[in-house]
Amino acid sequence: MQAAKRGTIGILTGGGDVPGLNPAIRAVTIRAIQDGFNVIGIKNGWEGLINIDRSKKVEEQEYCIVLDKVGVSKIARRGGTFLHSSRTNPIRVKKNKVPHHLREQYNAEMNDLTPEVLKNLEHLNINFLIPIGGDDTLSFGVHLHTQGFKVVAIPKTMDNDIPGTDYCIGFSTCITRTIELAHQLRTCAGSHERFLVMEAFGRYAGYTALIPTMAGAANRCVIPEYKFDIRRLTELLVDDRKRDPSHYSVVLVSEGAMFEGTNDMVFLSEETDGFGHKKLGGIGDIVSHQLKKLSSEFNNGKEIDTITQRLGYLVRSGDPDAVDSVASMAFGNVALNLIESGKFGRMVSLRNGRYESVPVNIVTSCKKIVDVHKFYDTERYRPNYKNFEDRPLWVMTSD
Repeated sequence: MQAAKRGTIGILTGGGDVPGLNPAIRAVTIRAIQDGFNVIGIKNGWEGLINIDRSKKVEEQEYCIVLDKVGVSKIARRGGTFLHSSRTNPIRVKKNKVPHHLREQYNAEMNDLTPEVLKNLEHLNINFLIPIGGDDTLSFGVHLHTQGFKVVAIPKTMDNDIPGTDYCIGFSTCITRTIELAHQLRTCAGSHERFLVMEAFGRYAGYTALIPTMAGAANRCVIPEYKFDIRRLTELLVDDRKRDPSHYSVVLVSEGAMFEGTNDMVFLSEETDGFGHKKLGGIGDIVSHQLKKLSSEFNNGKEIDTITQRLGYLVRSGDPDAVDSVASMAFGNVALNLIESGKFGRMVSLRNGRYESVPVNIVTSCKKIVDVHKFYDTERYRPNYKNFEDRPLWVMTSD
């Protein structure tokens, strides 16, 4: 790889895949090359950067690829990330996950490989780094910034819970898919006069359940920000079902929602990722079981059957929608503007309908969650909205 006049930009994607990542990678690459930079794609997120073999040249590396215009020209049409992803946290690398060539030096049960990441960036001649990810992925970008490396971040997450921006890559497609799937599944619920329970993404923030409900995808929703009373939810859904000519009702359940009187989310297993998070899943099944069990109290002694669907990967798969195609391209170009103007330690953002940037350390400074007082009716388990004037596109996502 020949030296570029303006240096080399590294780009990586971390965390869960979402539609919109490839258009962002494409936008960064094409604009950067036009402006005199080289671009290296790091494969498998932060995992790739801890696995670089410093005895090999860039072109020989397993975990990186030199990007060019031809190579990225068609990727914007596809969902996911062609650079692949991981949930690796270089600050907390388990002993059995340390690369073989480093195990003699790093042999604790948990290891901080930040020094190796910095050496690997130097070996690859990367001058600037653009990580694309959620709060976990970007938190290590914040750490690299504190170590003096030139970082410009791009926010990505289905949950839309990164502070400092009204919008994150992947969110629009998630909402679009959720609404589409809800309308498809309601034909089954209506045919059998059942409750339809759909489990949506949302560990700490309930936007992916709240906004589709606002758009008419569900009668009710329960979100992580407010513990719900299952008896009250049952009563509401039974009443919704009675009012509907087809005798069914729909509830969206955030994966991080919790029952009133409990302090624990529902996890698929006790195993944790590199950022200490257990994999969520199963709250929808529990809610479904309880709804059926309690329904007879509000339905003249007759139980109401349920249909349960965990939306999961269905809403993060496939091609990006129009918003994710355009916004991710814009994010990539704003990131290049920041690099070219020497503004590092920044995160691209979209606030009040305008593209801008904020300090990247906002990612680790606070949590972005639904303002329950403003936007959630805790008696009716529905979005609370009265006035749309002067609100952002997604109404409830500004912080």
